[in-house]
Parts: sequence; structure tokens; C-alpha cells
Amino acid sequence: MSTIAAISTAPANGGIGIIRMSGKKCFEILDKIFIPKQKQNIEDIPGYSIKYGYIIDFNTKQKIDEVLVSFFKTPKSYTTENMCEINSHGGVVIEQKILEQCLLAGAEMAEPGEFTKRAFLNGRIDLSQAEAVIDILNAKTEKESKASMHQLEGYLSNDLKKIKEKLLEIMATIEVGIDYPEYEIEEVTNLDLENSLKQILKEFQILEKSFDKGKILRDGIKVAIIGRPNAGKSSLLNCLLREERAIVTEIEGTTRDTIEEYINIEGVPFKIIDTAGIRKAKDEVEKIGIEKAKEMAEEADLIIAILDSNKQIEEEDKEILEMIKGKKAIIVLNKVDILKKEKPIIPDKEHKIIAISAKEKTGIEELYQEMINLFSLNKIQLQDESLITNVRHKNAITKARKSIEKALETIQKGLPIDLIAIPVKEALESIGEITGENASESIIEEIFARFCLGKWQNIKNKHVK
Repeated sequence: MSTIAAISTAPANGGIGIIRMSGKKCFEILDKIFIPKQKQNIEDIPGYSIKYGYIIDFNTKQKIDEVLVSFFKTPKSYTTENMCEINSHGGVVIEQKILEQCLLAGAEMAEPGEFTKRAFLNGRIDLSQAEAVIDILNAKTEKESKASMHQLEGYLSNDLKKIKEKLLEIMATIEVGIDYPEYEIEEVTNLDLENSLKQILKEFQILEKSFDKGKILRDGIKVAIIGRPNAGKSSLLNCLLREERAIVTEIEGTTRDTIEEYINIEGVPFKIIDTAGIRKAKDEVEKIGIEKAKEMAEEADLIIAILDSNKQIEEEDKEILEMIKGKKAIIVLNKVDILKKEKPIIPDKEHKIIAISAKEKTGIEELYQEMINLFSLNKIQLQDESLITNVRHKNAITKARKSIEKALETIQKGLPIDLIAIPVKEALESIGEITGENASESIIEEIFARFCLGKWQNIKNKHVK
């Protein structure tokens, strides 16, 4: 493989910038553009050490920047290859200039995610751990970051490894039963196999069920705020966000399109969506906005239906209450601070009703608490356990679980022992899809394409030689 280089820090000015190189010729290339303050042969510098010096222009040999270079030698590096990290001053121009020298000296521009891809291809991490790196980069809350870190540390990999070993033992037992029928151990073997498969089935079910929590941590909970015009939807959004995000006026129909923002409750991201008011549309634009509001409500994990406590239930309110039937929803009675008469009677015994004042910001904490309770967020605790957060992993585990169920059914029907091997092999293949052993090249390429490393394409496009 070629020696690759890329800027690892964000494309913005800062105190420090990092340019990373990895590959067989890493130190050879570095020797052409780096002068240690204390003269020393680059190849002789030990791994896990840092050297102070200067990056020089490949052609003119003029000093470009004062730097610290970290050295990592194979196999004890992130990629398992020879690696170095050039710690420069954090200016965008200077980082680009140093990267350019690396390319001129013989390195190639790294593709998005290529450092992590090499760590995977070289066997330091499996595919699920590589995906965890992406999740850490994209984490929106501390809990999501912690769940991703668990995966990177290998909790899921280790669990799958143990299951794989049990499945391989089962395959070996089946082979013994097939190859040595004269020992007449089939009855005993079938009983042993059934017990082993039941235990594996339970383990797959636990992993599969963990996705309910994992999906919440990764993707968050989509919340649609719906109501008729001027009921206080935008005011409520601002309250939940604790900032003036949406425009609030006394004019009905101010919100024509959806506004989406994330908030963090109990370490879980909630995607709050402010929608257009539900009413009979007066023009085509408003009609589109209302249809989109209904669409958002249909797709939402939670609906907050907001009503004006100073107005009796009207046709639009009845339509809104009809929309939330059979769904996770909270009914919010707004404007209780200016309540001039008794609260309207809400014909809904299915959902909790919370009185608030978006203007005075009262009742909001009770609303937060109900949002937590509806999704049992207080029960989402990250212990030393695997948590499935990735749809790809969940689908593969579901396939594996169904394969084990098929194997158990085969035993229970008293079918020949060799038929059990087919679904067991399928379960092993499903595990391999997660770890990368059986993942297709297209899947691998798709995963690593999600990395954000291609942020300096202008350098790559220069075609530096």
C-alpha cells in the first residue's frame, strides 16, 4: 500500500493543526521535509516519541513552520503501519502548505476514512469498531458518545466473538455426528445442541432488544409540535430550546415551513419540529405547509399537540386530537397565564394533559419530565454491555436470530442432524457481516465513505507532483 497523508484537524484556524502520514515510506518521506532541532537519523527515532524541529519546503529547503512530530512505528500505531503526526501551528494556510510538502515528497492524498480503513484491513479493529469511530465523530450527546466508545472498545465485537465460538463448537459437534454415526450419540447430541442453541438464541435476542435503546441514543427522538395557528407552537419551541429560535408574532400563520432543532434531555437528543398551524388553507403555500405539518406528525416518535386554554375546542382542535389517537403524544394547554375562564374540556382520556405558559415559561419542567417518562429515558443506563446503535448491525443480528430459530425447529422436528448445519452457517455469516469478515466490498466502501476526512479536496485536486 502507498503512504498516505491528510490534515486531521478541522478546516479552521486554531492553536494547533495536525497533518498525519501512514505507510511503509512514512519516515523516508518525512526525512525529506523535516529537520529535527537535534540532528538525528529519522529512521533511528524510536516509536512513541516526539521530536521538535522544522518543516522545510521540499524544493527550496526554506523553513515553513516550527513543529513537533510524533513517531509511531509498526505495528504499534493506529493503522499498524509506520505513522507520524506533524503538530504545526493551526492556521489553514500553513496546514495546507505542510500537507503539500508531504505530497511533493512522495505521499498520496488519503481518501475519506482511509486511516481507519487501513486499521480495519490490517486487523487492528473490526468493521463494527470502524463504524464506532464514525459514530463518535457524529455524536450529539454524551450518552451517544459513550455508547459509541463502548463499541470502539470492542464490547460488541467480544460478545459476537463468544457467540461465534459457541456456533463453531456446534458445527464441530454436528460434524462428529455426521462422520462417526457408529457411535450412536445422535440423541444425546441433539439434546446438547438444543440447549446450546437456546442459549445462543437468548444472547441474540438480548442484542436485538438493545437496539430499542441504541436507536434512541443514536438517532434521537423526533418530536412534532402541532396545533392551530397562534396556539403557541413557536413559543413552545423557543421554551424547549431555551433560546429565541422561531419568530413569534400575534399574526396567525407566521410559521409556513417546519423549523427543526435538537435539544438534549437526559443525554438523549430530541429533534423538535415546529410546524405550520393546522387550519383550512387560504393559499397554495399555506396548504403545502399544513400538509407537511401532518406528514411530520405522522412520522414523529412523539407529538406535542398544543391547544389555546382560552379558546373552546373547535374543528381544527378536533382534527388535531384525531391525529394523535393511538400515538405517543402529550396535550399541552398553553396561555394559562392569561386564562380568563375555565379551561376547555378536552375529549381525550388517552394522553396526559399539561398546562403551561410558554410566555412565562411555566409548566415546561413538567413537560420535560413527561417526555422522559414516555420513553423511559431514566432506564437507559450505559453499563459494561453491548448496545446496538446501528441499523446494519441490528438487521444482521435479526437474520442470525431467525437462523438459530430455524436450527431449533429442525431439531424439534427430529430431522437429520446434518440439516442443522445450514442455518448455523447462516448465523455465522450474519456475524461476519457485522465484523467485516463476510461484508461485501461495496458495504465496506460505503461505510468508509461516511468519514469526514475529505475536507481538503483542493489540495488533492491540485495534482501535486
